[in-house]
Amino acid sequence: MRHLNTPSLAISRQSLRDAMGRCGYPTSVTDDAELALVELLVNAWRHGGTPAPLVLILAVGSTLRVSVSDESPILPEKQQPAPLAQSGRGLQLIEGLTHRWGVDPQERGKSVWFELDAA
Repeated sequence: MRHLNTPSLAISRQSLRDAMGRCGYPTSVTDDAELALVELLVNAWRHGGTPAPLVLILAVGSTLRVSVSDESPILPEKQQPAPLAQSGRGLQLIEGLTHRWGVDPQERGKSVWFELDAA
């Protein structure tokens, strides 16, 4: 388990890449997970108003869970944006890149997470 409390995309991505490498995930899956992590971080900054979201990377058995916590109590919902909309597809992207995702309300804010199963 590793906690990251930094607004750095590069550090967060490298930490995820390192953890997935230690767990034996293939590069293609790691690339997808990095994209999903970046999406969650950007959402936490943009919509959660949290300058330094908490990132948790946890590997348990054959499952990797990545969560990003922010201070906003507003829970995200998957949207169906207009075809030419420039935003609103983030959770669809997370859903397509990962095996599972969800939201856990916290005492202060929320934690949005995704999971990947080892092949």
